[in-house]
Amino acid sequence: MPKVKENCGVIGIFSLEGVNVIPMAIDALRALQHRGQEAWGIAIPNKTPLKKLGLVSNSSSDFKKIAEEYSSPCVIGHVRYSTIGRSNLDNAQPLKVKDLCVAHNGTIANVQELSNMVGGCSFTPQNASDTLVAAQRLVSLISEKGKIGPALSILKNEMIGSYCFTFLSDDHSVYAARDPKGFRPMVLGHKEDSNTYIVASESSALSAIGARLERDVKPGELIKLSKDGIENEMFSNDNKRAHCSFEFTYFAHPSSNMEGANIYVARKRIGKFLAKKFPIKDADLVIPVPDSARPAALGFAQELGVPFDEGLLKDRYSKKGPLRSFIEPHQSDRIEINRWIIPIREIIEGKHVVVVDDSLVRGTSSKAIIKALRRAGAKKISMVITYPPIRFPCYAGIDFPSRDELATFVEGENVSEEKIIEKVRSDIGADFLGYNDAENLAEAVGIEKDSMCFTCSTGNYDSLGIQPEFKTRIEMKGE
Repeated sequence: MPKVKENCGVIGIFSLEGVNVIPMAIDALRALQHRGQEAWGIAIPNKTPLKKLGLVSNSSSDFKKIAEEYSSPCVIGHVRYSTIGRSNLDNAQPLKVKDLCVAHNGTIANVQELSNMVGGCSFTPQNASDTLVAAQRLVSLISEKGKIGPALSILKNEMIGSYCFTFLSDDHSVYAARDPKGFRPMVLGHKEDSNTYIVASESSALSAIGARLERDVKPGELIKLSKDGIENEMFSNDNKRAHCSFEFTYFAHPSSNMEGANIYVARKRIGKFLAKKFPIKDADLVIPVPDSARPAALGFAQELGVPFDEGLLKDRYSKKGPLRSFIEPHQSDRIEINRWIIPIREIIEGKHVVVVDDSLVRGTSSKAIIKALRRAGAKKISMVITYPPIRFPCYAGIDFPSRDELATFVEGENVSEEKIIEKVRSDIGADFLGYNDAENLAEAVGIEKDSMCFTCSTGNYDSLGIQPEFKTRIEMKGE
């Protein structure tokens, strides 16, 4: 059974004063660009969705024209980062099924099963779109039940996985729905000067348009924005939570607030807690891997009482330099990005450097960075990782779908964690390697460990309700 999924950013905006919200949508999607760099799109009522490949800013010369041609008081939008399916316009969102446009952030694991319910065909990585299947099934259920809420109440029982949806109907209504476990984040905001409501994957999108964060969208909640204002209902009363722990260390923007925690503050605390776990006594210097590890490295240095400095800089002027390497879909692109992380010899030479990174997935970045630090004259290199060892594929929307591509992969059963860490340390060339653990991370963030998802570290897929059959990356992505 193919597992079809993606992690992205979504928005939905409605102005009760009838102002053109397209400029806001563009700014909000730019503020979610860290969640997806492959494609973006918007949809307004009674019109074919606009979809573009690449970054939102690549289309800056067309913004004025787009705002005029797609002028509307309501819109949904999407930035895409794929884990399955080719990086082409066909897989970009929003998608339209009959009179409903859909944008999706997350994973639907049982896509073939859902496809069979709507008379679909077999899926391959080349034509896969879990969003399309979910939209088709939802439209079918709406035609039976008459409304989105009752339709979602049924769909949630048929659909396995994580999802945040924004919907747009041709009657000028915007909807937003968050899955019952709360895997993916979603927030609600309000912009007073135009009486505009916005739902978005993160609060950074609200800040970008001058909107105030009202609250998190509750897991299992459906919100409707229309000329009648804001309405909400619960389509699920499941009280068990599984907030993605990877959002807190890597994915979310540091300015965002999520589940009551500010991401920057949480990452700094994670760094402090990590320093208590690994009090490296002979360290001369703590440096971050740019950019998302910076707050954690600062917290680590402050707790350790060791100087913090920028020993690695990204070349902002190269074509790929400013992008995020982990969410680039192709290995060659990840290597290209890491070539533009430049060490500063004058800071590093002759020192025992502690390098703080947010995660270690494939090991590509870590190996290249340690090699560069050695060339720059580092005397000793300790690497500490704010996230626990990633040992299993993610089926909730993060791009490490196969075990064989993970740095921690070791043939055989019941291999000890010590042996795995030693294998990774040796592979990347560090003198010392220390990983965070789930308890430490959860305590630093301030969320109960049992309310967070650590499946990629533990291999326990109970929160998703599946026991997956592990496949190779080629099988998963068709690369």
